[in-house]
Amino acid sequence: MTSDMGLRERKKAATRAALSRAAWSLLLTQGLDAATPEAIAEAADVSPRTFRNYFSSREEAIVDELAQRYLSLADTIRTRPADEPVWDSLAAVLPSVVVEMAGDRDRLAVLMRVVRESPALRAQILLVTEHVSEVMTKIIADRTGTDAQRDLAPRLLAGTVGTALATSVDFWARSGTDIPLPDLVRDCLTQLRAGLPVGAAAPAA
Repeated sequence: MTSDMGLRERKKAATRAALSRAAWSLLLTQGLDAATPEAIAEAADVSPRTFRNYFSSREEAIVDELAQRYLSLADTIRTRPADEPVWDSLAAVLPSVVVEMAGDRDRLAVLMRVVRESPALRAQILLVTEHVSEVMTKIIADRTGTDAQRDLAPRLLAGTVGTALATSVDFWARSGTDIPLPDLVRDCLTQLRAGLPVGAAAPAA
């Protein structure tokens, strides 16, 4: 039974990923208007009903692959040594996985442009951000022996992590900088860990 359930879950995950990739492809090649639920389903070789079983909207499908990458990042932090200081865990994990998480630079820039133009996509990104922040808050609370429901610190640090990643990725995707993305993340974490010193030099373009 366990083996059957595992196979079933893997098939569901594969279908979900195929739908999200199809949504991405349509967005990149034909624009947001072309990425209808029906077109996404056809591109993934499934029925529109199957699409609706996985996603409530095209925006959710478009953002889902990125959401799964962020959740995978959270899982990686969870598996770090229990006695490792949480800042050390973040410094060890975030720069090393951020490139895979962000994906292709040009594709990400397209998504950012479309998000700026689409209130529905902005809303979906916000939902994903809130969910990932809740997951990170719980992980940080567990690692630091704090209470996510009563203590401000794990929630604040989770939000800080999200800000560091978002700031680094946005700067990398839109500024044309030659600084590698992992180095941008390291710089963000270093400045935040130091208390964000006033007058700290910005990364060179």
